[in-house]
This record gives sequence, C-alpha cells and structure tokens, in this order.
Amino acid sequence: MRCLAIFILLGGFGITLIAGPPDFKIQPIPSGKYSIFKKQFTQHIDVFGIHLFGTAKTPPEKLRHAAIVMAEYLDNDEDGQPDNPKVLSTMIKRDAFLMMTENERALDRLDHDVFQDAGFHHGQGQFATETNPGGKQFDATLEEVLHLITHEGYANTYPQIFGERPGTELAKCLDRARGGHFKRVPRRYPKGAWFTYDDRTCDYGCQCTEYLYWAITSVLGAQKAKHRRENIRHEWRLYSKELVRTGDPHIYKLITAPKYKLPTRLPDGKYRPQQGLER
Repeated sequence: MRCLAIFILLGGFGITLIAGPPDFKIQPIPSGKYSIFKKQFTQHIDVFGIHLFGTAKTPPEKLRHAAIVMAEYLDNDEDGQPDNPKVLSTMIKRDAFLMMTENERALDRLDHDVFQDAGFHHGQGQFATETNPGGKQFDATLEEVLHLITHEGYANTYPQIFGERPGTELAKCLDRARGGHFKRVPRRYPKGAWFTYDDRTCDYGCQCTEYLYWAITSVLGAQKAKHRRENIRHEWRLYSKELVRTGDPHIYKLITAPKYKLPTRLPDGKYRPQQGLER
C-alpha cells in the first residue's frame, strides 16, 4: 500500500507543496492556469510538480517514459524525494515544462505563442520518434529531460556556477573544452578541442547547455557504446567517465561535487521509489 507523502519546498517567495512520488498516470490537461495547454495537448503527467504535456497523437507510453526519466534524474537515489529541492523549487517557480509531439515536424508546427502569451516561457520540446526506451537505439529522453533540468533548474539556482553566460564556472569549463572563448560558433575549432558543436543556431548559452549534457551523460555511461562513440565524435570526444575525469578535470570536479546533487546513475526507465511503501 502506498502512503501519500507531501514534500515542502522552501523557495525565495513562499512555500511549495507537492505530492509524491509520482504515479505516472496520464491525466487530462489540468484546469486553471494550465488550461491554455488544452488547445494543443490532451495528455498530462505531473512529476514532483513538473508538468509534461503530450499531444493527441503522442504515444502514451512515450510520454510516460519521459516522465519516468524525469523522476529518475530528479530523484536519482530513488528514495521517493527529490535529491535537490532547491533546483526543483526553481523549476516549479519558473513553470518549467516538457512538451511532446508525435514527430519533429509536429513539434516545429506547435503554436508557441499560445502558451507563451499565457506566461509559460520555459518549456523543453521532445518528439516521440526520438524517444526510444529499451536500449536498442539511443534514447533522446536522456538529453531533452536533462536539458530542462540544467537549463531551467541548475542555471537559475546556481547562477554563478551553472549560469549559461560568460564568466560562470560552467562557462570557463566550456571555453577550455572548445579551445577558447567563442561568442559564435567558429568556422573551425582549434586543434585539441574536445567539444566541437557546429550548429550555428546554438548561441553561447545553448553551447553551455549542450556541453553540460555531454559531460554529465558521459560520466554516467550513456555515450560509451562503440556505435555511439562513432556517431558523436564530430561533436564530443570524451565519451566515458574516465575520459572526462582525465581530459576535462574541471568539469568533472564540478558535476561530481556532492553539494550540487547532480545525478550519479544513468536513468534506465525504471523508477522504483522506496519511501512511502509498506513492505
């Protein structure tokens, strides 16, 4: 029998109460301030107060998988409570959310003005065809969900450390990894750079987000398969924990510092919270 647990998050502007751990049941879009999402979405899951929305054509099992990975990242030790309440509180205050469509074209065709005009500016997109539970193909959920957590959570909870702008500790690590400070993507990265993302639409803040994703997931073991290493080598060289530890010791020290409570285990799509369960 599961008992209801209520977590109290103390934010700078008040107290946030959330129920948990999540049950991953797909529900209709909530009324109230979230009703604006009813215009484009029909499915909803709440994970520790973070909202995930799916369109009518989004396979429910894909949206549920994203929710489970979200829970695994936020409650990485799976004790039924979020590991870093400060980060979660920041995400909730910013109304951070994830939206999923059936494919990339559908994601591109969403009318973002609908929810942005209602004050929802901090969303992360994902589409079902890149969501691959089971391990046969790389699962982009590991990337997109982590982007939401680091970009909306860590960057705003620890702005001098994980802030996505020049001068932060993360940015200093980024500049070392790219072989220099580049406001825009250079035509050619210096020899010896190990992070060489060449998407010219990705500004400096975006580069920070992408770099942090590569570092964290490489330490967690997501990038070490041979076929995966070959697919990412044009963008990222340090595909394992040992390579990050020896090749980029500054970012390794930052993301493994216990006080920030970043994930130490790679989500596997199986969230097993222990708190609140009677044995």
